[in-house]
Amino acid sequence: MDASGHGRPAGVPRAGAVRTALMWAVAALLAAAVPGAVPASAQTPDPDPLVVVDCFEQAQVRPPEYLLACGDGNNRLVRLDWHTWGPDTATATGTDMVNDCKPYCAAGRFHPYPVTVTLSKPEAWTAEPGVQRFTLIRLVYTDTAPSPVPQDVTYKLVY
Repeated sequence: MDASGHGRPAGVPRAGAVRTALMWAVAALLAAAVPGAVPASAQTPDPDPLVVVDCFEQAQVRPPEYLLACGDGNNRLVRLDWHTWGPDTATATGTDMVNDCKPYCAAGRFHPYPVTVTLSKPEAWTAEPGVQRFTLIRLVYTDTAPSPVPQDVTYKLVY
């Protein structure tokens, strides 16, 4: 009998202690065997983020929409379906919604133009150290382009 008077021979652990030790052993095995079980601090960090900056100077990754005409909102890319994203370019297909501004923009109608979008030329974003942002956007209209825009046009992203 042990010193506690529980009727076990001395040196034999209680059942609770055995269960606790077994649980720790299983947890250690799972952490070693399951890739997702590695603590976040031990995982390799992601490379510098790559973003496109919107009109409100907010970083976006694979945005479903992107406003091209920041001043008046008369040109917006919508239904963007991103096929690639980084490290040098990002490509998507979508629709460019362009206001015809006839007879003037407030009374104009928006027209859809199917487009392929390519973001490129990543550079360091001064507003967020360690973040790379795309600085060029290329639009290739797959049908007709809105007049007077050429079928293939590239713009510098200033934000």
